[in-house]
Amino acid sequence: MLTGCAAGPEARADIAAIYNRSAQTIGADRNPVIVIPGILGSTLVEESTGRVVWGAFVHGAIDTDFPEGARVFSLPMQPGVPLSKLTDDVKPDGVLETLEADVGVVRIAALEPYKGIIRSLEAGRYVDRDILAAKMRRAGDGGRGGRSGGGGGASGVDYAGLHTTCYQFDYDWRRDISENAARLDELIGHVSDFASRQRQDGTRAKVDIVAHSMGGLVALYYLKYGKDPLPDDDSVPRVTWAGAANVEQVIIVGTPSAGSVLSLKQLIDGVNYSSLTPTYGPAILGTMPSIYQLMTRSRHGTVVDAATGEPVGDLFDVETWKKYGWGLASPKPDRTLAWMLPGVDDDQRRAIAIDHLEKCLRKARQLHQALDAPATTPKGLEMHLIAGDAVKTPAVLEANAGTGRVRVRETTPGDGTVTRASALLDERLDGRWSPRLRSPLRWTSVRFLPEDHIGLTDNTPFTDDVLYLLLEKPRGQ
Repeated sequence: MLTGCAAGPEARADIAAIYNRSAQTIGADRNPVIVIPGILGSTLVEESTGRVVWGAFVHGAIDTDFPEGARVFSLPMQPGVPLSKLTDDVKPDGVLETLEADVGVVRIAALEPYKGIIRSLEAGRYVDRDILAAKMRRAGDGGRGGRSGGGGGASGVDYAGLHTTCYQFDYDWRRDISENAARLDELIGHVSDFASRQRQDGTRAKVDIVAHSMGGLVALYYLKYGKDPLPDDDSVPRVTWAGAANVEQVIIVGTPSAGSVLSLKQLIDGVNYSSLTPTYGPAILGTMPSIYQLMTRSRHGTVVDAATGEPVGDLFDVETWKKYGWGLASPKPDRTLAWMLPGVDDDQRRAIAIDHLEKCLRKARQLHQALDAPATTPKGLEMHLIAGDAVKTPAVLEANAGTGRVRVRETTPGDGTVTRASALLDERLDGRWSPRLRSPLRWTSVRFLPEDHIGLTDNTPFTDDVLYLLLEKPRGQ
């Protein structure tokens, strides 16, 4: 009798049946995993007061619809001071799993991919140190074993004696992406020290990384340059692969390796995530270097003039922003900008904003040059990509010099936020097409899923792929 080869639309892999045995085996080839969320994925608090700056919309939390909230949430601006020195009282305070409001829980789509990654790792018996600590606190034992690596205990949770093997990386996602490399290096050092002590053979433990969206850019920068941020003199550092010495494999998920046009649109229009959340206007977002670093490359021609249809020119030249009246270069009075810079007249306020804009654009160009620098991937490092290619995704914006507005002109396959080409950092976008991919990133493997940016991590194929790479794939092959 002939049998068909199709499994049927409802077929799903039995993750437990496939991975239970390997998931419960901890050996020298089982690395701890660092999870890096994307933008918005870390709680931010005001260190001096403990008030939540990002992560809750309840009484007492920062609200950017009011002057004080706008000043606290935005980054400082000061002429003559490099971005690295423009610090404030806001610090990251753990990876964000839910957003709470006085009327209930607010669902912010940007958080869903992170939760999908954690669910996948839990299926592989990776125990998250912070989640474990929270469960143990609720059980009344004070959270012993969380950050120190214990498992089980008074919480009643049966982890089969496994120590914590999953670690969340929280970071200030407003700041220059390269600055977070030092914080990531500190966490990896702590994790590697702990894992190394568990081994019997005396070898130094490396880590694996699973990073989503902007978190992937943090990981890619760390691999190439380690804990050293970009210099303040606009120079591009030499590729050292310092971070790669501590990492065996990195799984990049839905990362805009070549940027997203939606970042520029948000810098121009601002964003509001729901009717229950404050408005984050262009003046506030415009103080954050990371959002400029999420922009697309000028050479890829992703922003064209509405009148001519030609590329607008250098996206990282402040004169382009002045010409089109974008973001902090808008000539229109901005109430929020006045809140952020009180006590100065309009001309002085505009000069401060333009100075900050120019510094952010230079820093974004510098990061792109550092990430795009061709370099041979060192032996022993594997870079895996999981991306979407089934959703129409904004790829080209049309800019109107008269109104200062932009609109989506063209779409292309992607995940709705990040195009397929951007995820690959496909240099064929420069117009010199070839049948084979041209990219400065040397991917060990690439997997495309028919999901949007949010759904990439919340499906069985994603879990199957990630657990195979982490648990079963022979190391070094």
